[in-house]
Amino acid sequence: MSSSWGDASTPLYEICCYAAGIAGNLFAFVLFISPIPTFKRIIRNESTEQFSGLPYVYSLLNCLICMWYGLPFVSYGVVLVVTVNSIGAAFQLAYLTLFIAYAHKRRKLKMVGLLIGVFALFALIVYVSSVFFDHPTRMNLVGYLSVASLISMFASPLLVINLVIKTKSVEFMPFYLSLATFLMSISFFAYGLLLHDFFIYIPNGIGTVLGVVQLMLYAYYNQRSGDDYRLPLLA
Repeated sequence: MSSSWGDASTPLYEICCYAAGIAGNLFAFVLFISPIPTFKRIIRNESTEQFSGLPYVYSLLNCLICMWYGLPFVSYGVVLVVTVNSIGAAFQLAYLTLFIAYAHKRRKLKMVGLLIGVFALFALIVYVSSVFFDHPTRMNLVGYLSVASLISMFASPLLVINLVIKTKSVEFMPFYLSLATFLMSISFFAYGLLLHDFFIYIPNGIGTVLGVVQLMLYAYYNQRSGDDYRLPLLA
């Protein structure tokens, strides 16, 4: 009897699949808790200062769309995509609630409006995809929306990469955050490949490449900073 490890019926295939998905969930959790020091500062100072709430708005919308894609009603039930994005949505909503609570009045109204906009847009996506499309078309529609949403999230690491190159410093690119982003992306890339799910492996493949670039830049500029530090001072 011959059997391929990639055969969906084999125990090894299922173990690899779940291992990749669970690893992705764990590394994503590290990213979800990374803003906690920022919000400790906001609570301590009772002000949002110059911090922006927009990243949490975009992240919430992204998590909601990806969570919707993972449900059996849309795709064929990608449970570990549902879990990671449900947890992510809960964290982003908590952060936004705190941000709104400590923002000044004008910014508070703006953030409440954006939050309502996110839920209205998500409700529209759910309604349109549920009522007007059959299952295969619904899967493709929400899948492409999730890919577009995830790719838009790459604006942040691209800005960080640009900043590192411009300043020749890794001060604004924490190593462990870059490492967690890379490990999460490569885990979900593997998960998508094992499931043969284009809508999972394409955006996470792009995320993996960006993660590698960030780590290479960190290694290069961190070493240069160390070399500069060791240069003798000239009188």
